[in-house]
Amino acid sequence: MATLHPLENAFWYSLTGAQAHFAVGTGPARRYTAGCSPILGFADPNDPDFAAIGPYCEPTERFYCAGWTGPVPRGWAIAVESSMYCMVWDGRAVPEESDSGTVLLGPKDSAEAVSLATLTRPGPFGPRTLELGTYVGIREGGRLVAMAGERAHVGHFREVSGVCTHPDVQGRGIARRLMHLVIARQLASGQVPFLHVMRDNVSAHDFYLRMGFVDRHEIAVRVIHRDEGSLGH
Repeated sequence: MATLHPLENAFWYSLTGAQAHFAVGTGPARRYTAGCSPILGFADPNDPDFAAIGPYCEPTERFYCAGWTGPVPRGWAIAVESSMYCMVWDGRAVPEESDSGTVLLGPKDSAEAVSLATLTRPGPFGPRTLELGTYVGIREGGRLVAMAGERAHVGHFREVSGVCTHPDVQGRGIARRLMHLVIARQLASGQVPFLHVMRDNVSAHDFYLRMGFVDRHEIAVRVIHRDEGSLGH
């Protein structure tokens, strides 16, 4: 097995490193615990051990799996097949942003965060995703209308994720402002910000390029689930 850069197998390195306390699984396979982001990580993404992770996955769950393009093993099915860019901050200075009006989000905000993520679809998001890092948000009229935060933690790389803006307040630069606050905090901690964006999300990709992220690599991504019907009787 060829040695991959940690960002080329980000979720495995995160689930067996800084975020191991959020991981379940055994041997060469891990997943985020139920309620966190539904993502799988494998020691060898080119030859994932689905037999090892299967007992930890319910048939009703759908998981994101990055870096795997091989045949689908018996007992599993693909719901979505695409690719995504891994982007890394280019090192430029971050514009100073006021944190006035922003709030730190925590478990008590979970239901609202999931509702906003369900509406705007920033990627895999669960009721415990807010526990994976620092999340900041903005409320207007008592409701959560925007947020941004952190997901994977790969050595000194820290993922920016969960960027959401309600359609009612889009076009006001809120997402950029929240992302700048998250990125500034990461840089001050000696971390290198990175993120993932789906290849077909052209507007978001262009937005991140303008912000100061650069493409590092493109990687296959599949959304998969257990398919007990394929096992026969």
